[in-house]
Amino acid sequence: MSGALEGVRVLDLSRLLPGGFCSLLMADFGAEVLKVEDTGMGDYVRWSPPYHEGAEDSAKSALFLSLNRGKRSVRLNLKEEAGREVLLRLVREYDVLLESFRPGVMDRLGVGPERLRRENPRLVYCAISGYGQDGPNTASSGHDMNYLGLNGVLGLTGQPGGPPVQSAGQIADLGGGALPAAFGILPPCASANAAARGSSWTFRCSTARSPGSPWWRPGTCATARFPSVEASSWRAG
Repeated sequence: MSGALEGVRVLDLSRLLPGGFCSLLMADFGAEVLKVEDTGMGDYVRWSPPYHEGAEDSAKSALFLSLNRGKRSVRLNLKEEAGREVLLRLVREYDVLLESFRPGVMDRLGVGPERLRRENPRLVYCAISGYGQDGPNTASSGHDMNYLGLNGVLGLTGQPGGPPVQSAGQIADLGGGALPAAFGILPPCASANAAARGSSWTFRCSTARSPGSPWWRPGTCATARFPSVEASSWRAG
């Protein structure tokens, strides 16, 4: 199974957890992943504690090493013509491009999906963002707890009558970003259809579904009542 994606080549322009975990899954199954970072700080996870003693300063973060095993990396300044030209050359040779910039950034840099497809019509382009590519919150920044509050999952935590409890792990980053992105990328990669291969996919972390949502969402539809902590009959287990 480790070589199931052997031969698939991925350019990962994302930062932090959602995109990093998505491309990690692909790397673990044999895809060749090239992490494309800027020429400044690079991926912010590089500087996140805790650190491994003795490792190089730019790669000593335990979180960074865990998320980026099995990947290679290159640094490009996409604000300069030379950096954009290198990216365009890479796109000709790769199957997938994954990014997590705010909506519109890639187009403003001159390397949006339409421009990239002029170099490689079969490119699978995947964008992960907090609130999607359009809508009232599209330009807003956000974090996992913001997304969980927006979609109602945060209200199902804690004790009856008490405040919600922040999860110890990133539910929305993974459940709304990384995992749907990985699933969305795989079908066109496996397709021999040129139109399927040249496709775009966008995923928003704010639409994350908690692991229990298949349990309580049907109840909401049946009763027209949103579940609560007190509605224990809708809680799994």
